[in-house]
Amino acid sequence: MEYVYGAMLLHSAKQPITEEHLKKVVEASGAKFEVGTAKALVASLHGVDIEKAISEAAMPVAVAAPAAHGAPAKKKEEKKEEDTAVAAGLGALFG
Repeated sequence: MEYVYGAMLLHSAKQPITEEHLKKVVEASGAKFEVGTAKALVASLHGVDIEKAISEAAMPVAVAAPAAHGAPAKKKEEKKEEDTAVAAGLGALFG
């Protein structure tokens, strides 16, 4: 988790998210630095628009209003499961 927070801190400070920068942040937090974890995070964030990912993850999910005739409960459940899966996918991006 320190690595994700470190990446977010570097991003907010407008610093490049590199292994060297992550090492400084993680070690400053008192946590043990692991090169493999840092490499994996840096590689997974390469080419990712972090601002967009943050805004999408923070955006509340709109729930469709039921139709005048009454929407079947099954469709509502499927929609909620799909929305949850999307949110979980974005969460996996950062840890």
